Amino acid sequence: MDLRFVLDPDLTPELREQLVDLWVDVTNAGGAVGFVAPVTAAEVRPVAVSTLAEVAGGPDRLLAGYEGDRLVAVLVVADNRFHLKTHWRVLQRVMVHPGTQGRGHGAALMREAERVARTWGVEALHVTIRDGLGLDQFYRRLGYREIGRLPAALRLSPTDSRDEVLMWRDLPATSTVDQGVVAPHIRD
Repeated sequence: MDLRFVLDPDLTPELREQLVDLWVDVTNAGGAVGFVAPVTAAEVRPVAVSTLAEVAGGPDRLLAGYEGDRLVAVLVVADNRFHLKTHWRVLQRVMVHPGTQGRGHGAALMREAERVARTWGVEALHVTIRDGLGLDQFYRRLGYREIGRLPAALRLSPTDSRDEVLMWRDLPATSTVDQGVVAPHIRD
């Protein structure tokens, strides 16, 4: 089943809970989205509330992917909040429900983020990943390259520290994008 994408969906209480549930499911399946398994909704909820506050009242944008009415993929396109960085964005909280893995939803979500970013005149996307999970291979297949790493920056436990890997993807200009327009804080 193809995904239906919604940019900046209405942040209803139901969607907020679906996002928390997705976050818990992804983390507990081994996903690297800010927590270490096992995690509960009570632990995720405060971070989700903070993340969504930056979407609802701030410059960040939420991209949601649905199978029918079910939320199965999400990411945040974060604004850099600095005038010298308006030409690129950071992708955060990239999640695909573990029950839908292997269907191409992750690649579709990332391609949609690129498509949307181009419409804003964004020239590049940045994502950070947790080393040791093979995530770099996924992003490399999508055209991202490693531009650096912060050694042992992520402390998963007293005996497990991981590098934070910095990945970058240039967004080449296409004929459908007006490269002269950069609208960092305008909602479509």
